[in-house]
Amino acid sequence: MEQNNRFEKGITTVKEMVPEETFKMMENMEKVSPDFWEMIVGFGFGEVYSRKGLSLTQRELITLTALITQGAFDQLEVHIRAALQVGLTQDEIKEIIIQCAAYAGFPKATQAMQIAGKIFESVK
Repeated sequence: MEQNNRFEKGITTVKEMVPEETFKMMENMEKVSPDFWEMIVGFGFGEVYSRKGLSLTQRELITLTALITQGAFDQLEVHIRAALQVGLTQDEIKEIIIQCAAYAGFPKATQAMQIAGKIFESVK
């Protein structure tokens, strides 16, 4: 896939997935490193998230699970917001976190639930 096309496809995909304010927050990465921003958008969203075979909802379910089990909480807020945007419910996100507690441990699940709770409160 041509570099420009994958970046454009990535921008389209990420804007479909996240609310505008979340996109603006993500876009700040371009100021820090334009090359890294291109990688995130072009590869992550232009090639991976936009693939056929899984819906964006399914991809976000997998992403939430991976982030929780890794303890990658800085990225979790963006992806919880994306999960809500693409159709996961608050109850489904809570169940994902509870499921992860059994495999990743209660400390990671507790932190994930606290992050989710703040987001849920802000989107009421």
